[in-house]
Amino acid sequence: MTSSAEVVLGDFLGATLGGWRPTDQTQGVCANGAVRWQSLDEGVLLLEPARIDVTTRSVLLSAGVHGDETAPIELLSKIVADIAAGRLALACRVLVVLGNVNAMRVAKRYEDDDLNRLFGGRHARVPHSREAPRAVALEAAAQRFFAVASTTPGARWHLDMHTAIRASAFEQFALLPYTGGAPTRAMFDWLADARIAAVLIHTEKGATYSSFTADHCGATACTLELGKVRPFGENDLARFAHADAAVRRLVAGVTNGAEAVMPRVFTVIGQITKQSDAFALHVAADVPNFTPFARDTVLAEDGDYRYVVTHDEERIVFPNPTVKPGLRAGLLVVETTDETLAALV
Repeated sequence: MTSSAEVVLGDFLGATLGGWRPTDQTQGVCANGAVRWQSLDEGVLLLEPARIDVTTRSVLLSAGVHGDETAPIELLSKIVADIAAGRLALACRVLVVLGNVNAMRVAKRYEDDDLNRLFGGRHARVPHSREAPRAVALEAAAQRFFAVASTTPGARWHLDMHTAIRASAFEQFALLPYTGGAPTRAMFDWLADARIAAVLIHTEKGATYSSFTADHCGATACTLELGKVRPFGENDLARFAHADAAVRRLVAGVTNGAEAVMPRVFTVIGQITKQSDAFALHVAADVPNFTPFARDTVLAEDGDYRYVVTHDEERIVFPNPTVKPGLRAGLLVVETTDETLAALV
């Protein structure tokens, strides 16, 4: 590697936050010639083994789609450094994406609009938003990456790594986008390997990055929630050791021989939508994700609109009354562990 490449790949996060941008010639080899790399855009890096074939897996690893969710960004930067130095073997094509770089620089979730609600073309609804061009760029990056990927079943993956605003009854959990089919056993095996405690399954197409890659790129995709939001440098990365190790095994093409417990599974059965500034969410600010509520509990009101629990027990995830009108202020889920695990394909 050249000295400038050593700086960029050795601290991809630092270089990106510092304003480093690629040129058409920003590419080379690293890991003693075993890996080819190419910087495609600000915060977007392609890493490929020197030898690939039609069965080579393609894995998109993204973090920082919300700029203040720093722990997975730091983990991803360390993975880049270890691949580049040859400390982590690379057995697949990897596209590394640091999502909302401008928001990362100012330690904010986003500047104008939640980037993870703008995919699937929804960025066109907010043409003046500072997030809209980034959504366009990240969609294009994913489509270019997967356009030349293997079509072998299970060869296209996307792990979009986040941390949550609130605490959670399950500290680390995953969300699977709606695909119209049953979830894959390969994804659940990986989530178990990563010690993910719970999985939330969507029942409608969404506007997230993982939903976009599942729907438009044929990726086996998920959103990972790996803990709490904290500033850069204040994360205890040891808390993410299992997920980090599982990501590393995925890109190295190795399996973990240890037995792992399958996560509990919850399926979305309702959504609370903020309709106006009169919206009231009857959930305290310190209530964790996956907190259960009993039948007939009134969770939200907004003029004539009310959300009332209709099942014996519903759990709330991502309650947030501060979102803009028209956006989701909470998801309601019920446990479906047995039936989901029995139907894996």
